[in-house]
Amino acid sequence: RDAPGIAPPCCAGGPASAFAFGSDDAGRDAPGIAPPASQADPRHSARIGRCPPAAAIGRGRRGAYVRAMDQPPFLTGQLLLAMPGIGDPRFERAVIAMCVHDENGALGIGLGRIVPRISFHGLLKQLDIEPGVAPDVAIHLGGPVEPQRGFILHSLDWGGQESIQVGDRWALSATLDILRAIAEGKGPTRWLAALGYAGWGAGQLEQELCGNGWFACEGSDRLLYDSDVDTRWTEGFLSAGIDPRLLTADFGTA
Repeated sequence: RDAPGIAPPCCAGGPASAFAFGSDDAGRDAPGIAPPASQADPRHSARIGRCPPAAAIGRGRRGAYVRAMDQPPFLTGQLLLAMPGIGDPRFERAVIAMCVHDENGALGIGLGRIVPRISFHGLLKQLDIEPGVAPDVAIHLGGPVEPQRGFILHSLDWGGQESIQVGDRWALSATLDILRAIAEGKGPTRWLAALGYAGWGAGQLEQELCGNGWFACEGSDRLLYDSDVDTRWTEGFLSAGIDPRLLTADFGTA
């Protein structure tokens, strides 16, 4: 439960019907926690649904919030960069686009790794959508929670009924409409595809920030859409004036 980026059971009501691969029974042995990404088989049948409403995140009791030094109180629209020594191999050099963060919890989409063995055309074909003019781009590993469920992180020039606007930064959609629009050349001008997400319960992310687990930087279009997945983590720190080569996994106490 206390692992970084793993929502406790109060977040189990998240994206319960986003377009997804696999069985509904996956991960039922641990409420709110999907099986590891290595177990997600994108060759299974896919289905479609809705983006997670903010109210679905962190329905449990509110935790005590402690603001991390030099970090904004809520990080919606920011990028989270994993600090060295975060303690969970699934989040080593992680880059997470924060889509929801409030007193009830947080949800973000990982942009630091690629899902192996499937590309965007493969995803569309599994959903019986002709790829059309859509580029056959890689799909990001959005996080360890429900790794069969799909999301499109995109620019604000396209919006659907179930889209969530993230401040003035970007939007998050998870319906067939956006996939069809992209295939037809009528979708957003800039977008990224991901499977899975990272979730935190009330107060959990704040505790991890205070424990030097994460660093927040501006969620610029350049980092989202122009950076290569292998260099995005480094470029995120450099954009904040920090050389990541000087970071250490050892933290002292005063």
